[in-house]
Amino acid sequence: MNTLLTGTRKGLFVIHGEGADWRIASHHFAGDPVTQLLADPRDGAWYAALRMGHFGVKLRKSMDQGTSWQEIAAPAFPPKPVNGPWADDATPWNVDLIWALAAGGADQPGTLWTGCMPAGLFKSEDGGASWALNTALWEEPKRRGWFGGGYDHPGIHSVLVDPRDARHLTVAVSSGGVWQTRDGGASWALTASGMKADYMPEESASDENIQDVHCMVQCAAQPDALWVQHHCGIYRSADGAQTWQAIAAPAPSGFGFAVACDPRDPQRAWFAPAQADACRIPVDGRMVVTRTDDGGATFKVLAQGLPQSHAYHLVYRHALDVADDGQTLAMASTTGGLWVSFDAGESWQVLSRDLPPVAVLRFVR
Repeated sequence: MNTLLTGTRKGLFVIHGEGADWRIASHHFAGDPVTQLLADPRDGAWYAALRMGHFGVKLRKSMDQGTSWQEIAAPAFPPKPVNGPWADDATPWNVDLIWALAAGGADQPGTLWTGCMPAGLFKSEDGGASWALNTALWEEPKRRGWFGGGYDHPGIHSVLVDPRDARHLTVAVSSGGVWQTRDGGASWALTASGMKADYMPEESASDENIQDVHCMVQCAAQPDALWVQHHCGIYRSADGAQTWQAIAAPAPSGFGFAVACDPRDPQRAWFAPAQADACRIPVDGRMVVTRTDDGGATFKVLAQGLPQSHAYHLVYRHALDVADDGQTLAMASTTGGLWVSFDAGESWQVLSRDLPPVAVLRFVR
């Protein structure tokens, strides 16, 4: 049986499914915005990040598949310095949004990573009981050149831990490019070579430090293969994110926010295209998914079972996921639609049209 965690503006929905039979099994944190989820495959813990406005960000943890939840520590910045090089930092030193949650390596029990907005990266070594800011990235001088995409401030939304070496992390910033560490966060390198921001003047469009990466994913079987949905199109890397190759924009659009990569096949990935870029609705009001099976050389447009007339769904960057079988997918929208596919996206079955706006969904692995 599949278990799908779905985080919405009005709480977390736990959905169970087997074959064509799917149902909402439980609802948690009713009325509270859920911004990120993690089902830790190492110990079975579930984590849910909440954005509580005036009350700040909160983290909840369950060790019994949602039967009970406990509040744990949330990441927090130290006080902003009043002297020194960062005293004039225009970025607020206050966590507004938990945008990424990732488990550490199999050999690192209790280690978690979280990316936030503004763009701080935090690490826990005790299952979320406490968090520490990664100061090497936060105090990187190039951070001054980062800026917000759709938000006022930059944020870290993608954190990938190399399954071969847990000291190797790759993170993506909107807008601040792709960054990597190979020493557990002690030092960082900017690796967005090949990306181009056509919203910038030509002389600065290839600046790696201002690239607006919308989402970044990694093939579990071949971690050197990564995919990016960028503000200006689709990119792929075959060398562990050292360099990036632009993919010719497929019909109906190369713009979007979400990308999912087949965990077994580094040549296959799915995208949820939208009209670029201020409009942010499906092109011509037709909701489709595009899939490449050959590393981006060609794409197939998949629409069976998706709304094809006056459909105004937008799929956020964390609202498309693929299960470990590479065949079962789930996708949800800002207008409360939720669909699943059992045949790698060839056809889709609607599970609900009535959910709150969906920010994130994740299969439990």
